[in-house]
Amino acid sequence: MTDPAPLLRRMVDDLTSTGVLDPPWREAFLAVPRHAFIPDTIWRQQRRELVPFHRADDPLRWLEMTYAPTQVLITQVDDGNPVGPGLIGDRISSSASQPNVVALMLAALTAEPGMTVCEIGTGTGYNAALLAHRLGAQNVTTIEVDAELATRAGGALAAAGYARVTVVTGDGAHGYPPRAPYDRILSTAAVGQVPSAWVEQTRPGGRVVTPWGTAYLNGALLALTVGEDNTATGRLVDNVAFMWLRDQRLPLTWVRDCVYDEDKALVSHTHIQPSKVTDDYHAALAIGLQVPECEYRFCRAKDDSGEYTVWFLDPSSRSWASIDYAPGAETYEVNQLGPRHLWDEVEAAYTWWVQANSPTSDQWRFTITPTGQHVDLTGTLRREHAPTIAKGA
Repeated sequence: MTDPAPLLRRMVDDLTSTGVLDPPWREAFLAVPRHAFIPDTIWRQQRRELVPFHRADDPLRWLEMTYAPTQVLITQVDDGNPVGPGLIGDRISSSASQPNVVALMLAALTAEPGMTVCEIGTGTGYNAALLAHRLGAQNVTTIEVDAELATRAGGALAAAGYARVTVVTGDGAHGYPPRAPYDRILSTAAVGQVPSAWVEQTRPGGRVVTPWGTAYLNGALLALTVGEDNTATGRLVDNVAFMWLRDQRLPLTWVRDCVYDEDKALVSHTHIQPSKVTDDYHAALAIGLQVPECEYRFCRAKDDSGEYTVWFLDPSSRSWASIDYAPGAETYEVNQLGPRHLWDEVEAAYTWWVQANSPTSDQWRFTITPTGQHVDLTGTLRREHAPTIAKGA
């Protein structure tokens, strides 16, 4: 077998040189063998299919992928039951995050040795091992909703010397009250609504760090500080994308399943280039907050014309919209159908964002209370009133 030690050190050196690895975590990254937590079979994306890649087929390539600083590894598809023939998968259901994102999130956690941590989403167990190495295995609780994944991670943790980590099979949305309160809670699954249980189970002054997103944009890292009254406040601190907490994830949506009666669609035109509402992270964040339950998909032309269509979808209301882009065009055709005029909503949200002086992600303030989640803007805006987006508990 190829010696993994040089690959591990190269990974850590890369994370260090790019500045993403917080120095206090370097020893843990050097000590924990990442490959010991990765299953022999992982999956790779090929068009719309998830195709298995077996360690035995190319051991060196498998190991190189394991220690690539920016490589995410798909470790489970379709909740452990691939839907296609020959183990072909349809939906990613668990993964090992790329090491640079792991390092980024651990830095955001600001945890110190001796602190107690509850991790939501054990996955492979690698992240729990890093926490255990630095904070003490007895101080780490990790929760995994999938019993098979929890069992495998527990075995990997024990084999690596971290048997005192408490591995719980259960719904991470509820936290784990028997070992609360915690100094820190770290989720490795995205949420649109921060569970109140996480705030309630964190000590006053403690910190909750979680990926956060909307149907429109799953790509933000939220850091919250817990107060004395079961409330927490905080801001988005980085851009990361994760799979959803299972009890909050959206149904898998395909354009072909949502679009109907195209000949009956309302036709209009807009001067807003489609990329303005999809490619700008800060704009997409504002749109997602103001246009709930709206997803978008790209469909590019098969030729080299540069043309593409963006589809906006809300399966729950059977609403869809599309906007066609062609290079050099000054106006773009819009089609929309259903109870909601999705493009009109997206366009209005984008226009508000521009008129509000294009607020950046860190200007949104999050407040979590026992009654729900509230998101509003801080700072001076061009408009007199900034929107407040509230989501129920």
